[in-house]
Amino acid sequence: MSFSALGLSDFFQHTLDDLGYAEPTKVQAQAIPAILEGRDLLAAAETGSGKTAAFVLPLLEKLLDYPRPHSHQVTALILVPTRELVVQIKQAVQDYSLDYPRRLKTVAVYGGVSINMQMQAMLAGCDVMVATPGRLLDLIEKNAISLNQVEYLVLDEADRMLDLGFADELEGIINLLPVQRQNLLFSATFPQEVDALIDRLLFNPVCIEIERQNKLPDSLIQRPIEVDKAQRTTLLRHLLAENLGAQFLVFVASKRTAENVADKLYKYNFNVDTLHGDKPQTERNATLAAFKAGKIRVLVATDLAARGLDIPLLPFVVNYDLPRSPADYVHRIGRTARAGEAGTAFSFIDPDNDTHFKLIIKRNQLEVTLEQIAGFERKTTSEQVTTEVRKGLQPVKGKRKSKKDKLREAAARQS
Repeated sequence: MSFSALGLSDFFQHTLDDLGYAEPTKVQAQAIPAILEGRDLLAAAETGSGKTAAFVLPLLEKLLDYPRPHSHQVTALILVPTRELVVQIKQAVQDYSLDYPRRLKTVAVYGGVSINMQMQAMLAGCDVMVATPGRLLDLIEKNAISLNQVEYLVLDEADRMLDLGFADELEGIINLLPVQRQNLLFSATFPQEVDALIDRLLFNPVCIEIERQNKLPDSLIQRPIEVDKAQRTTLLRHLLAENLGAQFLVFVASKRTAENVADKLYKYNFNVDTLHGDKPQTERNATLAAFKAGKIRVLVATDLAARGLDIPLLPFVVNYDLPRSPADYVHRIGRTARAGEAGTAFSFIDPDNDTHFKLIIKRNQLEVTLEQIAGFERKTTSEQVTTEVRKGLQPVKGKRKSKKDKLREAAARQS
């Protein structure tokens, strides 16, 4: 099936051919005609299923003959949970509109950068806005943006937005929109909060279920490795040495751990950088661009990078720390083995997270086999107990006697 057969203009087919899109994915084949018909849409689709094109392409088609918006006005509003996803979707809009027959204005709105530039960009309004909820509300409060002319609303990664605490912001934004509009909601998982949002937002939607939550491609190899916590960085160095030149995305639990792991790898001359929320947005953008271009071999990241980031041909993902949410395990390892390519996801399983990993496997209905790598075997329980006992028998240097101990010794000498 061609994209033109879905109802898109011929120039889109030419653009998509140049971009290497051989044929529509399942979500694109079902979503594009429904959106062009003006229907509300609910899609259960994982990242990597082609869902960005599934809503961007029909929106661009519908905007072809739409009048240019007035000052501060927005025609199509796309809300996403992270700054990185804003940048990625804006780039997709630009890529898909290379042969667009008229000038199309797209504005990206997110925090961590100057708000003045975004206010300036909205003086003449925009056809497409891609935004995070918090910064969008900041601009609305400054009267830089009006939402009363929005014709199309897209919520992408709806579950992630609610996970990140955007429920109140979403409610505030929805209340500012016109009643008559087309609504498109995409989500990988459907907790109770998302179900409530669906009831609030969608009217008689077309429902699409593509690769419903936790389905992983056959080309993805999962390798959970038993290792003591203190040996994780050494094991990571071993994996890097075994796969010379290959890129690794390493997930950790905190910003501090990200910097610590990166520092240790840097001392061994690995080309490494970090991605986390403490870095300025311009630096985060530059780091991601460098990693995608292959200029950085190892990227150590918090869950900031787990959703919505498209890193082509990434061969390896490592769960240095396990994610807290079982669903996030799938989103993390889903950064590899994309678009039919092979990929491997390593997970470091130490004695403290054995139980949590079992929960992750159970919740996601996965079948995996725990591995051990020679030289990195975990200590047995008896070895750990023996070590702890030995440590307990050793004198504690520099420990001062308490007042009670001194009184007891004095009483013993007097008796």
